[in-house]
Amino acid sequence: MSAAKPESSDANAPTPAPTDFIRDLVAQDVAAQRYPQIVTRFPPEPNGYLHIGHAKSICLNFGLARENAGRCHLRFDDTNPVKEDVEYVEAIAADVRWLIAGWADHCLGYKPKGAHPAAQSVAGKPDFHLAAVAPSEAAEPFFASDYFEALYGYAVELIKKGRAYVCDLSAEDTDAYRGSPDKPGRNSPFRDRSVAENLDLFTRMRAGEFPNGARSLRAKIDMASPNIWLRDPLLYRIRHVPHHHAGDQWCLYPLYDFAHCLSDYLEGITHSVCTLEFEVHRPLYDWILGSLDLPRPLPHQYEFAKLQLAYTLVSKRKLLALVAGNVVSAWDDPRMPTLSGLRRRGIPAAALRDFVTGVGVTKFDSLTEAAVFENCVRTHLNGAAQRRLAVLKPIKLVLTNLAPGETVACTATNNPQDENPTTRPLALTREVYIEADDFAEVPPPKYFRLKPGGEVRLKYACIIKCEELVKDAAGALVEIRCTADLTTRNGQPNADRKVKGTVHWVSATQCVDAVVRLYDRLFTVPEPAAEEDFLKVVNPKSLETVTAKLEASLASAQIGESFQFERLGYFTPDAKDHASGRPVFNRTITLKDTWAKA
Repeated sequence: MSAAKPESSDANAPTPAPTDFIRDLVAQDVAAQRYPQIVTRFPPEPNGYLHIGHAKSICLNFGLARENAGRCHLRFDDTNPVKEDVEYVEAIAADVRWLIAGWADHCLGYKPKGAHPAAQSVAGKPDFHLAAVAPSEAAEPFFASDYFEALYGYAVELIKKGRAYVCDLSAEDTDAYRGSPDKPGRNSPFRDRSVAENLDLFTRMRAGEFPNGARSLRAKIDMASPNIWLRDPLLYRIRHVPHHHAGDQWCLYPLYDFAHCLSDYLEGITHSVCTLEFEVHRPLYDWILGSLDLPRPLPHQYEFAKLQLAYTLVSKRKLLALVAGNVVSAWDDPRMPTLSGLRRRGIPAAALRDFVTGVGVTKFDSLTEAAVFENCVRTHLNGAAQRRLAVLKPIKLVLTNLAPGETVACTATNNPQDENPTTRPLALTREVYIEADDFAEVPPPKYFRLKPGGEVRLKYACIIKCEELVKDAAGALVEIRCTADLTTRNGQPNADRKVKGTVHWVSATQCVDAVVRLYDRLFTVPEPAAEEDFLKVVNPKSLETVTAKLEASLASAQIGESFQFERLGYFTPDAKDHASGRPVFNRTITLKDTWAKA
């Protein structure tokens, strides 16, 4: 039995392991040595992109493996070929690898490429098992579709035991016979078919003899059960559709409830952790496993409350509607709550892990404030992001006492949060840009930025004084003319002279033009899913695109880097559109919560 590995032994773990009721149950199993190793799994269906809600499940399942020297399998529960696609398989695998990189990737379980469950004997009984391997070029994630042959064999065994039957009811009649939560169902007229007839029909179903919907395989449990999921649930249905992974070998596909528990068993999963909506499915999970003579220890299902984040949707169907309706550009649009969208926006994986872990694991649904997530992101970026100067909405400022072509050397700090902060050179030139919002010709009370006759400090440079305004024929401001007090630079005699306002700037002759996308929350209400039409509460100001002026050093910014544009927020080069000579930056998050008083 592998002992639990203390979190403090891992250099990547800055905080102690979290505690919750699921971890307590796992700890009891570890103490009782019930399993040789703790094995969990993350089993998405490849019918869409992963979203922030999935991050909680990923971090819980991989966290359990990480904290107990265990393993977590990435498995695609791909039993519905109509809605699934290779695009989603590849995106999901990339998202999972990104989220666990440097944290729990050593716990990730794959299987040899093309491998299927191998026959073995356990305690004299026949068995099937598919062992995990470490990720490599010769390995791939687990796929439930690789178990179709084994699952078919288990279905045949249930038929032989008299616990499953072939039913000819249509989908509509099946629903009608099922009854309702307060009314028992009725037995199918095909429920008492003989074992021989059921075996014959099931074999012919596999052979493709019948059209879609003509027949199904159902478990024989109890049509009067108070749990509607135990009223002879469907186990198999006919679908003459090729499969993205299994090809065209099958026209008979298992339903999720049948495939899921047996996939867990075939892989040797010990703790099958899922969200609360599957709690009512657990009796069926246990019934299927208990109805077969399976010789190895059986997995157990545990449920927790899903993550519900304010101002966010986590319904794949509704997220697909946003993409299909061109409300957003794609699944990885930085406004989307998908993991690929969050990554493209510049959210650090470590910040996302800390957030979903900090929310905790309970059995009670609740809404988490968006500010909790955003503050977690700010905390991470504040420590990691290099500081740079950028002007999003520029207006020209001329320092009249500097000659054309003259430069004044200045020094800027890269990150004051570093233990040993480094610096970089900046050039103050005759012409610079400042933010248009940092000047007011008729300032309001207590306005400490630049105004006619007023003084401010150009950050990292010197104090300047506004002397003159230049306007065009229409009266629009064209440039601000100032004088620079160069004696107030760092290291100069008057460096300590104080003024109330400090503004950022970039040199007009040594800057880079860039497209900057200012992203904000996608919805205007905390619970868009509760709206009758969620599309009516899409935030019309969720994206503003500007042409900005950036300090010259940002010309070499690389995809994946994060920067704090001082006084503005955190930004990252766009993973799709950023290129050398054509910089494109996305705003990850503002420096402060701009919604706090909304």
